Amino acid sequence: MPLAAPTLDALRETFPDDFKDTKLNLASVLAGENLTDAQAWGVALASARFLRAPRLTAALEADMRTGLGDQAAAVISDAIAAAGLMAMNTVYYRFRHMIGKESYAARPPRLRMQRMAKPATTAVDFELMSLACAALAGCEFCLQNHEAKIVGEGTTEDACHDCVRIAAVVAAAAVAVEAGTAGG
Repeated sequence: MPLAAPTLDALRETFPDDFKDTKLNLASVLAGENLTDAQAWGVALASARFLRAPRLTAALEADMRTGLGDQAAAVISDAIAAAGLMAMNTVYYRFRHMIGKESYAARPPRLRMQRMAKPATTAVDFELMSLACAALAGCEFCLQNHEAKIVGEGTTEDACHDCVRIAAVVAAAAVAVEAGTAGG
């Protein structure tokens, strides 16, 4: 049974009529075909935080705190950490990739990323959150690496696909929230 989402549902009702598809998609992608509730909602929250969408973030967190029970604090913590780390990593690694010079690729990043090795949830859950942020940033290097780690841990490509679908819909929802705030 999908997680109850009264706060998110109330926010969805503020979306302008032009965002009917987004309203429906947001409810359906969080139902978790190939992801657990904690994974789906963690991916959604990491995405909303990565996009700097405060109203959407607040709604997701509120429903997670009531719906995920004991898991909520760890999932929220990892979503916050993943969004922050990926904000840094997607800029850095996209630069290295786009410049395409071996001289940059040979330089060590010297960027601290210890949280990825010690998540509050699981390595796969943190990687899913990171994959969503990489998709939002359009960082090919990060996308390839996080997807490979997830699949390498035995998680299906279907789960990766669902993760990116959630990120895409959260991006649309962030636009819808702003449109609703602006009055249409």
